[in-house]
Amino acid sequence: MNTLIDEITIDIRYVDDDTEVAACFSLMRQLRPRLADTAEFIARWRRQQAAGYRLMALWEGGRPVALAGFRLQDNLVHGVHFYVDDLVTDESARSGGYGARLMDRLKDEARALGCTKLVLDTPLTNVLGHRFYYRNGLLASALRFNTDLT
Repeated sequence: MNTLIDEITIDIRYVDDDTEVAACFSLMRQLRPRLADTAEFIARWRRQQAAGYRLMALWEGGRPVALAGFRLQDNLVHGVHFYVDDLVTDESARSGGYGARLMDRLKDEARALGCTKLVLDTPLTNVLGHRFYYRNGLLASALRFNTDLT
């Protein structure tokens, strides 16, 4: 394959400290615009870690270009599975292969943890995301319903 991403050095790794989480804030905010600031992102990351939440980023030139938040879950629907809470590629780098590389790494991580299923949710309006997921072997298998209780 002769794409730009093959010609550059990329680094995919866990994001495990406040400094790296802070570096990922602007990227996560593209996906989660309700995040007020870096401090809120770090605080929420710390709280979610108690439930097994992890961040993994694809870095290029010292900056995160794609980011995923995930955890192991166990429920009666899927059994033990690898749940992806968040998946985003910087809008300036989309269609460059970064998301696919990160998705491949997530699948490898899931297999290494003994999972036979990777699960994620996405809004019905995320048509471009749906195309990406289909291209990466994910199939739509359910609708999620919710209601605002405020």
